Amino acid sequence: MNPAAAAKASVLDLAPVVPVVVIDDPADALPLARALVAGGLPAIEVTLRTPVALDAIRAIADGVPDAVVGAGTVISAANVADAVDAGARFLVSPGWTPTLLDAMKASGVPFLPGVSTTSEVVALLEQGVDEMKFFPAEAAGGTAYLKSLAGPLPQARFCPTGGVTPASAPAYLALRNVGCVGGSWMLPGDAVAAKDWTRVESLAREAAALR
Repeated sequence: MNPAAAAKASVLDLAPVVPVVVIDDPADALPLARALVAGGLPAIEVTLRTPVALDAIRAIADGVPDAVVGAGTVISAANVADAVDAGARFLVSPGWTPTLLDAMKASGVPFLPGVSTTSEVVALLEQGVDEMKFFPAEAAGGTAYLKSLAGPLPQARFCPTGGVTPASAPAYLALRNVGCVGGSWMLPGDAVAAKDWTRVESLAREAAALR
């Protein structure tokens, strides 16, 4: 997808799977992102769990133009500002508060606030937010929970993340209120440690074909 088209598309519609990435070595950022994009997964969530995460986002934003790089584990207004400054094109949080939501709304980039209860979904809908991360997906009720939400809250769309696997992803993706899923199975630790980007690309291609 070209950058102009990606900028207009919902994060939920860029690909069936959003890779959830933890980067420890900044040298991995570019080859990892290139492998994921080559495999058909342009939306890449780099989690703010390591000291080099912002540097990785900046490197991908500058060096992989076909990637739509975002920041995950966003839990404060400072995280929002730092991520956008680094070049993040979307934001993902594991949960939300009014303060965090205000910061994400003011950021100028798309965002997926995390929810795990019906009340949280309703509260976001009241705020005009209808795209969300469902986390932790498996622990919070999985496909059965999301299917139950589709009736009373059809306007809400989700990216389930947390415990989703290649085996369970198709069941999530079959739900009408799921746009994509988040996961890290296409980035096995041994492949990243060995810098086996060919394997990462192959796994990404398999993930991109799940729907």
